[in-house]
Amino acid sequence: MKKLYIKQKVFSIGEKFTITDEQERACYYVEGSFLQIPKRFSIQDAHNREIGSITKKVFSFLPKFFVEVNGEEMITLEKEFTFFKAKYNISAHGIRVEGDWWDMDFSVYAHGEEVAVISKRWFTWGDTYEVTILDEEMEQLIISLVIAIDRVKADNAAASSGSS
Repeated sequence: MKKLYIKQKVFSIGEKFTITDEQERACYYVEGSFLQIPKRFSIQDAHNREIGSITKKVFSFLPKFFVEVNGEEMITLEKEFTFFKAKYNISAHGIRVEGDWWDMDFSVYAHGEEVAVISKRWFTWGDTYEVTILDEEMEQLIISLVIAIDRVKADNAAASSGSS
C-alpha cells in the first residue's frame, strides 16, 4: 500500500500539480499546456520522464478527454447529454470507478479488485487529494485517472461560470 498526495498550485500559469509521497517527496509532476489547442496535461515522474498525458478532444459536441499511460490510450472520460446535472462516463478496459467521484471520494477497481481509494482533503490551500494505492502496479494509471477527473471537473466549472 502506498499513499500519494496531489496538490494543485493555486496561482500558476498553465496549471501545475505536484504529487508527493507521505514524506512530502515529489514523485510526479503534472503540467498543463498554456494557450495550446488541444489542451493537454503531461504527467512526469521524478526523473522528468513522461508517464502519462490527458488530452481534451477539440471538436466534439460534448467534452471528451483521452488518458494515455506510457503512450497507450487507457481511459476515456466523456460527458453525457443531460439537462440538469453534469454526468460523465468513464470507460477503460477492466477499470470501474465507484463512489462520488464528482466530489473526489471514490474507489477504483480493476477486474473486480479494489486497487485505489481517493479522497479530497478539506481545509487546504488549493485542492489536495489523498490517493491510497493498493496495487502499486496500477500507480501510473491511477494517478492519470485522478488528474483526468480533476481536469473534467475544472473544465465543467469553467464552462458553468462562463455561461452565467
